[in-house]
Amino acid sequence: MKEIYIILCLFVFSIGIAQEPQKTKKTLSEKKHEVKLGAIKMLAGPIFEGTYEYIKSKDFTYGSSLLVNLNTGNDYPEDFSITPFARFYFQETKEYGAYGFFVEGFGKYSSGNYYNNYSINNSKTKYNAAALGLSLGKKWVNNSGFVFEILVGAGRTLGNSDSIPDAIFRGDLNIGYRF
Repeated sequence: MKEIYIILCLFVFSIGIAQEPQKTKKTLSEKKHEVKLGAIKMLAGPIFEGTYEYIKSKDFTYGSSLLVNLNTGNDYPEDFSITPFARFYFQETKEYGAYGFFVEGFGKYSSGNYYNNYSINNSKTKYNAAALGLSLGKKWVNNSGFVFEILVGAGRTLGNSDSIPDAIFRGDLNIGYRF
């Protein structure tokens, strides 16, 4: 009788262990990561700009953008840039956070070709520069996690040289996904 009882307990125990836990679907407020692609630059360039954003709280996020010019012969001044940023969101409701109007502070390291219009021969020179700036934007997120974002900003390059641009531009229409 003891042997049957032990076998029965082992059988019930093994069935309980073998079942997979039910997967619970994350709500949008539990999703903390976003990846986005710059649509206008990709279509016009071809220039790849990918962005990763981590949602720290409902009002604050941080992340980084990576830009790679896939056709360095075009007139776009940047061939490569990396842009870390921090964003503060100002939405009226706190439904799931990190959406709506935002203000962004960013730093940028870029390299590319600078066309100096003030030089005698109007030549282009290679440059490497760092910049600090501010951006404004608005983000929409649907319940499935798809993201659409408008971003416009400008920054001032650090240092003083005729071979680097005085100011930089940051902007695009970004399409992505929150997970």
